[in-house]
Amino acid sequence: MSAHHHVQSTPDDDADLARWDDDGAPPAQPRSSPSAWLRVGAELGDRLVALSGRQDLLVTCRPGTRSGAPAAFFPTLGEVEFDAGLFAPLKPHEIHPRIVGDEERYPAAWGVFVHEAAHAAHSVWTAPAGANPRVVEAALLLEESRVEGAHLIARPTDRTYLRTSARTLVMPDITHPTVQGIEQAASVAALILGRRDVGILDAGETRAVADLCEKVLGADLLATLTRIWTAAHQCADHDATTMLARGQEWCDALDAAAPALPVPEGLADLLSGAVGVVMDSTAATDAADLAAQAAAANALAAQSKAQAQDRAQRAGQRRKAAATAKSVFNTRGTTVTPDGTPAPRSNPVTGTRRPTAAEQKAAAGLSRALRAAAYRERTEERTTSPTPPGRLNMRAALARDAQRAAGSVPTAEPFTHTRRRNSPTPPLRVGIAVDVSGSMRAACTPVASAAWIVARAAALTDPDSLTATIAYDTHLTALNRPTHRAPERVTTFGANGSSHNLANALDALDHGLELSRPGAGRLLVIVTDAIYTANETADAVTRVKQLTTAGCAVLQLTLTAKSQHLPGTTLLHLPRPSSAPAAIATAATDAIRRTR
Repeated sequence: MSAHHHVQSTPDDDADLARWDDDGAPPAQPRSSPSAWLRVGAELGDRLVALSGRQDLLVTCRPGTRSGAPAAFFPTLGEVEFDAGLFAPLKPHEIHPRIVGDEERYPAAWGVFVHEAAHAAHSVWTAPAGANPRVVEAALLLEESRVEGAHLIARPTDRTYLRTSARTLVMPDITHPTVQGIEQAASVAALILGRRDVGILDAGETRAVADLCEKVLGADLLATLTRIWTAAHQCADHDATTMLARGQEWCDALDAAAPALPVPEGLADLLSGAVGVVMDSTAATDAADLAAQAAAANALAAQSKAQAQDRAQRAGQRRKAAATAKSVFNTRGTTVTPDGTPAPRSNPVTGTRRPTAAEQKAAAGLSRALRAAAYRERTEERTTSPTPPGRLNMRAALARDAQRAAGSVPTAEPFTHTRRRNSPTPPLRVGIAVDVSGSMRAACTPVASAAWIVARAAALTDPDSLTATIAYDTHLTALNRPTHRAPERVTTFGANGSSHNLANALDALDHGLELSRPGAGRLLVIVTDAIYTANETADAVTRVKQLTTAGCAVLQLTLTAKSQHLPGTTLLHLPRPSSAPAAIATAATDAIRRTR
C-alpha cells in the first residue's frame, strides 16, 4: 500500500516533540517565516468552503507538516495542513488564493489542495476501535481514488488540478513504499488505475502501469482488485462498514493469490519506471491541452481586439461622415474641401431655372409610379377559438359536439376571427452623387433634370421621403440638401473640376439620408465614368460595399464607352445622356418596391 495516506487521525503531540527533538545538528532554517504563511492559510480556508462545502474547517500552511506528507486532512480536528514548500518558488506575498484564478500560477499546489478538499468533503467515515490495521490501510488506499471520483462529479472543472495532484502525490508514495512485492504492485494499481476508472487519468496514459500490473499480478487477480476498487467507488461517504468490507476483500484477494505469484527482480524499480511513464504522459497531455487553450485564448483575444478596432474605426468613420455631411449640406450652399473648409471659387453651380413642362410631367408620373410601388396589401391574420366573437364554422361545431358527446375533452374551435392590418408604406431615400470633373460635361444637364424630377416625385409621394444630390470633384457641393419639401427650381451646374472625392460624397449622403438604415426604400446613384486613381477607387469601393451590405441599392450610370465599373455597383451604360432621368426613376421605383 502507499507510503502515506492523506486522512490522518489526531496527531500525537509527544511523538511530534520526539520527532522534532534536537539531535545536535544545526537548527534547520525555514525557507520563510511560518508566520508569513498565516495569511495564505487563511485564504486557503476561505476557498476550501467552496471546494468542500464545509465551513467548519481550518487550513494551516507552514514549511513542513506534522504528518510528513505534502498535505493531510485531520477529520477529528477539522484541519487541513498544507506544506508551504508546494508553492515554491513563490514567496508568501506573491500568493493570493482568495482571488479566483490565482491558482493558475501554482497548479501543483492547488491540485494537492483540491485533493485534500475531496477528502474533507467525502472522507467522513471512521474505522471503529479494534479494527484490523491492515484492513483499515487497505480501505484508506481505496479511499484515494474514491474521493477524487466523488469530487469530480460535483466539480468536473477541477479535473486538471486532480491530474496535477496525482503527479505530486503518487510518485513519492511509489518511490518510498511501506510494502514490497505483490502488495506494492497492487497498491500502484489502486492508485493509478483507480484514478483511471473514475475519470481522472485516461486509459491511454495509464497503459504502462496496466500492462506491468497485469504481468506481475496476473489477469485474474488484477480483475478481482479492479472489481473491489470499482465497488469502493460506489460506497457512500458515511458507510464505514462497506469500506472496511472492501478493505477486507482486498487483503483476502492478496493473501490468496500472493503465494503463487513470483516477485520479479527489481519490481520496485519497474513500478517506478512505469509510473514515471504515466506521469510523463499526463504531463505531456496537460501541456498540450494548456497550449491549445492558450492558443484558443490568444485567438479569441485577437478576434476581440480586431472587433474592437473595427468598432472604433466604424465609430470614427461615422463621426467623420457626420462632420462631412454637416459641412456639405450647409445653408449657404457653398462648396467645401474634404476637411470642411469653404472653397467658393470651385463651386460648379451655374444658377437655377424653372422646371420645364416635360420635367413636371415626368415628376408627376414618377410620383404615381412610386406610390404604386410603395403600396402594400393589407395583411390578414386568422385565429380560431371555442367561443365568440368570430364566424361560426359548422363542421368544427359538429366536431366539438361529437367530442363532448363521446365524453372527451372538446378540442375543436368552431369560431374563426380574421384580423386585417394595414402595412405601412415605406418612404424613399435617394442620394445622387454626380462627378463634375472635366470628362463629365455631357451629364450635367440630364442629371440636373433627373435630380429635380426625383426630388419632386419623392416629396409628392410620401412626406417622409428624402433626396439629396452632391456634385464632387476634389471638392463637394450640395446641389439639393436633404429636405421633405419639394424643390421649386432646377439647380444647374457645370463640370470643370479635377480629381475625384467620391468617398466623402458617399459619406455625406449616407449620413444625411440614412442610407445604411433599413425601413425605407434606399437608392444611391453615382453618375461617373470612374476613371480614378487606385486610392480613389479603393476608398469609394469600401463605402459602396458598406452600403450594399446594409441593403442599399447602388447604381452607377456611365455615358461613354471608356467608363470603368466601380465594383459593387449595378452598372448602367447610357449612350444617350437624356435617358438618365428615366433610368434613375426606374431604379428608384425598383428600390421602393423591394423594400419590406
